[in-house]
Amino acid sequence: MPLIPYVGSVTVPRSCRGPEPPVQRWTIEATLMLANEAPIVVVDFETTGVVSGHPDVPWQVGMVSLEGGRVRPETLLTSLLRTGDRPFNRFAPGRHAELAEEIAAAPTLPEIWPELCDRLCGRPLAAHNVATERKVIQDAFPLHTFGPWLDTLKLARIAWPDLVDHKLETVALRADVIDRTIEVCPGRVWHDALFDAVACAFIFETLLTFPGWDRLTVNALEKARPRRYRQGR
Repeated sequence: MPLIPYVGSVTVPRSCRGPEPPVQRWTIEATLMLANEAPIVVVDFETTGVVSGHPDVPWQVGMVSLEGGRVRPETLLTSLLRTGDRPFNRFAPGRHAELAEEIAAAPTLPEIWPELCDRLCGRPLAAHNVATERKVIQDAFPLHTFGPWLDTLKLARIAWPDLVDHKLETVALRADVIDRTIEVCPGRVWHDALFDAVACAFIFETLLTFPGWDRLTVNALEKARPRRYRQGR
């Protein structure tokens, strides 16, 4: 049976520093809500990878929302992102090589801010290993504060500590959500930002069905830490 997260002391995180006070209030309210009732936005970025002398920048974004603890396919959002003359790490995964012309003509992340603002500001955000997504968003929009952030990597390590690793593909297989992801994202595969975001969202949905998890707040899940798990991502 999946384990229930251990939760220590918690604090309410800072809210989005957007200009509208209702956004701030909504962030705090959502943080204190049960996770299976909160509007949660799952985010994934594919990036250029580390190359000496160049920043790691995103070339694709994918998003989907959970509402009432369920994935909402009608909220899918994805876009290629222009990287300029930034070189790719030759080991960077994904289809960026065959999509090079489309990437060159795509908007930058700040240019699609009007489409992203309502999703990113004032709502709990989730990702599998949030460090990348949090850095990309904060670097692009430094005058805003985002979150709380819910990390399905950490939550998967709590639920299934004995998996050989906790990579997104491994966890999705254990959660039995790969077929559902393919159904929602036909023609896409791993390391496509939308496909990965949807897989992450279905993993989150599955976790929220486990006994005990339905009583946890967003804040509790943000603060939860695995006590033990097999080493490996």
